[in-house]
Amino acid sequence: MKIPLKKLISFKDGYKWSTFLTALALSSPLLAEENNKKYDPSELIITAKKDKDNYGQNRNTAAKIALAARDLPQTVNVVSHRLMQDQMVLSQQDALKNVPGVSFSTGDGQRDQVFIRGFNAFGDEFVDGFRDDALYFRDMSNIENIEVLKGPSAALFGRGSAGGIVNRVRKQADTNITNLTFTGGSWNDYRGQWDFGRTSKYNGNGFRLTGAIESGDSYREQQFVHRFAIAPSFMYGKGTDTVISVQADYLKDRRIADLGNPSLNGRTVNIDHPEVYYGSADAAKYDYTQSTVFSQTVNAVHHFSDNLSLRDGFRHYDYKMFRGNTSPASGVVNGLVQLSHHPAARNENGWDNQLELTQKIATGKIHQTLLYGFEVSRQSKLSTTYATYPGKSTSQEIKDSFYVDPFDPVLPNITGDDLSSITNKNRGIFYDYGLYLQDAIDFTHGFKLLAGIRWDSFSQTTLPISGSATYAHRLDHTWSPRLGLTYEPDDHQSYYVSWSKSYQPSGETLNIVAKQADLVPSETTSKEIGAKYTLLHNRLMIQIAGFIIKKTHIQATNPLDNTTMAIGTQRNEGAEFSATLDVGRDIHLIAGYAYITTKNLASATPAYVGKEGTLTPHNQGNFYITKAFGKHFGIGGGMNYVGNRWADPSNTVILPHYVTGDAMGWAQFGRYRFQLNAYNISNARYIVSGHGTNANLNMPGAPLNFRGTVSVSL
Repeated sequence: MKIPLKKLISFKDGYKWSTFLTALALSSPLLAEENNKKYDPSELIITAKKDKDNYGQNRNTAAKIALAARDLPQTVNVVSHRLMQDQMVLSQQDALKNVPGVSFSTGDGQRDQVFIRGFNAFGDEFVDGFRDDALYFRDMSNIENIEVLKGPSAALFGRGSAGGIVNRVRKQADTNITNLTFTGGSWNDYRGQWDFGRTSKYNGNGFRLTGAIESGDSYREQQFVHRFAIAPSFMYGKGTDTVISVQADYLKDRRIADLGNPSLNGRTVNIDHPEVYYGSADAAKYDYTQSTVFSQTVNAVHHFSDNLSLRDGFRHYDYKMFRGNTSPASGVVNGLVQLSHHPAARNENGWDNQLELTQKIATGKIHQTLLYGFEVSRQSKLSTTYATYPGKSTSQEIKDSFYVDPFDPVLPNITGDDLSSITNKNRGIFYDYGLYLQDAIDFTHGFKLLAGIRWDSFSQTTLPISGSATYAHRLDHTWSPRLGLTYEPDDHQSYYVSWSKSYQPSGETLNIVAKQADLVPSETTSKEIGAKYTLLHNRLMIQIAGFIIKKTHIQATNPLDNTTMAIGTQRNEGAEFSATLDVGRDIHLIAGYAYITTKNLASATPAYVGKEGTLTPHNQGNFYITKAFGKHFGIGGGMNYVGNRWADPSNTVILPHYVTGDAMGWAQFGRYRFQLNAYNISNARYIVSGHGTNANLNMPGAPLNFRGTVSVSL
């Protein structure tokens, strides 16, 4: 069943957006004129600027100050705009397969979710430095690049970040561009995307409008996706003492909430038949997930002088989701696997304000850049779960129909989605107050120090509304320090050691329950040693790092019954290598490799002790290279290798290693670019993601498929 796009974009949505855009147009910055001034404080707005024609990245937002990548004692991997264009990336998961040390979770079939350096990054999603932990699939139409900050980053960003964080950097209203892109691919996938921007040649004002409409099916039976995204942005006064940027994002996404396949005898079933779906017979009606996200961001930066600037950033979001997925509730028993239908809904909103003062101080030959920050945020999260079907049914025949053959399932019918049968409804209120200080010191002679510390007061309160919901409250006061020393013998090489600490509260992202209220936060300690090189006149950038990360009091949630699992203490050790090469417009290369070992050192669950962490391969590698032939033609391709991973904490089901290869070719004629991408060219059969706490929710990867694109720049 397909859902027409006109139903996806309702009249109410259209009216709301037309009113919003009209109001903004009437206050267009192009109507104002100001004289240019010598300062360019826009670099302090959370953004990362680099030549879009390159894969490499010289600057990033990891330190929240203008800092060269080689000065940062931390591994940061960047997926650039050019790379995403060459690979024709439409999802965050496809973008992050270019980052070593990142592996994928099914995310309950409703959201982007990754593991970084072997730890679950469930709530570690950020956009322009603001926390974005709502549970949805992100769209790439408004994204300039994606940064993965490895290791704990709580000294600046607060709770979470055991293995790292994912930060999406949005496109800014600072360029003149008119681009229309049309894409068609396998399984009736069609997408239109636009990017329109104008800046004034008389002052630093500009506006930009990006967006996309997509409709398609999938290699999975009954699966579909329909989405609409639009994002206007405005910038006032770039190049002057005061820069203000205003951005908004609206996304509506509807698809099947697919949690993957069950397992038997330590392996996922039907890997060779990735099309087989384990859900209801009418998935479009009962198994869909729909998310609506609307956010607004205002950033203001004022330069008092060359050495002192103040930034205030504010973001508000509103998120609604309904999920009605049917999934394998258990493994294969007596030759059958049991399915169950468990609807859930979320309705949340929140705001986050960051106030930061940046000060540069010179004492003799010693130079310092100090960052003083205060962050306050509030989130309200209404969560509703409904009775599991067919558990509430009185018909034994209906219950029996939910036991299916794992190799050739005859999907059951859901006779009615009774959403009046609420099992749990509660509202979570989250408050976070954070104070942080960071000092970047250049001692000369190649020695640099980056030190920081953050204090947080994080409050979680669960208010019962109906069903089995109960009151719960927890307040934590925590410290998150970091310390890194870098030695740079010349402009082309740097060596560093770093130590940092972060914490993860009991709930962190989801509403806590009563038995979690007495659980202390998890703590993560990270030690890293590394080297960075910029060679061949800055065309070749290399990062090498070794790390040891230890996390205590780990908790996880089983998606089928929402019970808390005490995983215990886990230690991850590993090494990473990553490189980017840009030779003019002719050759572009990105490559990476990660070796990671994981071990559960202690747990209240004896079966977990001594076991390896989930969804984390020992070996993982990737590369992608493109070659242009003059200005009109180019080809490219690459490979991804992912080693064996455990699907569950007890290490009973293994997800086998796999290799996939991709290829592309493009032709440019004036304003028109034609591109063809092929994915999984060997038609490999593999499991791309698992759940991480359940052995029976593993997602087969896509077989051989194609995507053709026509892009017009006006």
